[in-house]
Amino acid sequence: MDKKTLAIISYITIIGWLIAFFRYKDKERDPFVTYHLKQSLGIAIISLILGSAINIIAHIIPSLSIIAYANIAILALWVAGIINAMSGRRKAVPVVGPMFGNKFSFLM
Repeated sequence: MDKKTLAIISYITIIGWLIAFFRYKDKERDPFVTYHLKQSLGIAIISLILGSAINIIAHIIPSLSIIAYANIAILALWVAGIINAMSGRRKAVPVVGPMFGNKFSFLM
């Protein structure tokens, strides 16, 4: 797989991230792929945290179950990441992307 394909696959659920990670692990390190692996892993972690928080809040206060629509924001982040990877840019996803620039050192 070429580097653009690995970057795109990394955004397609956590399974896609694992496929991209293990295919990339044996190759020469490319800053483009590393960047998108970090961004997509960051979005996955935020998604898990947000989903758990929404479930807890919705069980405690059922009238606030409308906040489940916050998952649309996560979907928008995934789509933004895929668009950036498809266009070959190393651009952070909106809002949360800059937080993951120097995290996940195991990917370097």
